[in-house]
Amino acid sequence: MPKKSKNTELALPAAVIERRIYVIRGERIMLDSDLAELYEVTTKAFNQAVKRNADRFPGDFMKHLTAKEVAILRSQNVTSSANWGGRRYLPYAFTREGIAMLSSVLNSPRAVQVNIAIMRTFVQMRNAAMTQDDMLRKVTKLERKFDHNFRIVFEAIKKLMEPAPVKPRVRMGFPKPD
Repeated sequence: MPKKSKNTELALPAAVIERRIYVIRGERIMLDSDLAELYEVTTKAFNQAVKRNADRFPGDFMKHLTAKEVAILRSQNVTSSANWGGRRYLPYAFTREGIAMLSSVLNSPRAVQVNIAIMRTFVQMRNAAMTQDDMLRKVTKLERKFDHNFRIVFEAIKKLMEPAPVKPRVRMGFPKPD
């Protein structure tokens, strides 16, 4: 009798994954700590598995972030401080290809399902970006076609389509003791 395949789809919403995708050096990446959390392993164990298979992660698959890049991420998100029990080492950043390669390193059922969910999220994000690009092309084409009087309207539409600038978060709470 043929073996039944378990269709144990992981209930991991795309929004949960999207919040962990950042743009660094013009590429969408995910941090080692965020991936470890999704895989339900410690960051240390995750990085050890990656280091044991370092030849599978060339520079375009995985990057070491600089201190400046980490500071930018900290200003955009609430992350722990290195002075108050946080990370002691600079994190690894994995591109989409690096995340796909993780499936050959991490073989647990959870890892397989998390990888599938992450890949689907990256595809959804790419499709959304393509749709926005198509809209921008159509607006530009219409702008060329119609009279100069509509230029103001088209410029306003373009401004509405631009992503909002990321504002630094205002620090709240009590100051750190010296």
